[in-house]
Amino acid sequence: MEKSFTEIVREQTTPYWEGSFKHPFIVQLQEGSLPIENFRYYLIQDSYYLIHFSELYRKVAEKTSVSELRTQMMNNAADLAKGELAIRANFFKDLDITEEEINLTQISPTAYHYVSHMYRQLVAHNAAIAAASLLPCSWLYFDIGRNLKNENVKSPVSIYQKWIETYGSEEASEALEKERALLNRLYAESKKVDQEMMISAFVISAKMEFNFWEMAYKLEKWPEGIKNDN
Repeated sequence: MEKSFTEIVREQTTPYWEGSFKHPFIVQLQEGSLPIENFRYYLIQDSYYLIHFSELYRKVAEKTSVSELRTQMMNNAADLAKGELAIRANFFKDLDITEEEINLTQISPTAYHYVSHMYRQLVAHNAAIAAASLLPCSWLYFDIGRNLKNENVKSPVSIYQKWIETYGSEEASEALEKERALLNRLYAESKKVDQEMMISAFVISAKMEFNFWEMAYKLEKWPEGIKNDN
């Protein structure tokens, strides 16, 4: 029996997926030892990411001719608006992250490249491939939240604990199961070349998810280049 799309991509992304569970950003967030500066930087970069992520859901819905995919993408955009984006607004308020600070913070290379990667799938390929590039974000965050809850992790820092509690709900599990089943079906119905592109789009996004922790942990910035002193 041939493997499904989701089985294939999870096998190919193991070092980045399971690696995310063990990344110092996540580990220190659990322990409460993550510097608040890193969490603030993560939130600001994630704000840029989520604004575009929500827009990508809507653009995939506009592009697809598959009614189930259109409905899934629009539901995802609605859930993001009333869920994660709303919670992020509360985090900004709690940490006194102002609109001015967000605007003055340069978008990191990782955040920029991740968003650009997903837009590229939309422009260069079809809606199923673009949807495949969007799946790792919600799936990985769900897995992280579920694992932390299963381990009964309680961060001593209240805002870190609020972040943990954002993910891994039963409602999210049901929505993800439906989305994964849909992408498995679209993959099975696609030509070989499109199947390979769906896999590639997902795998790159999963790698970028791991890089996102790295970005926040190291406060990643663009290189300044080499100045000419002459």
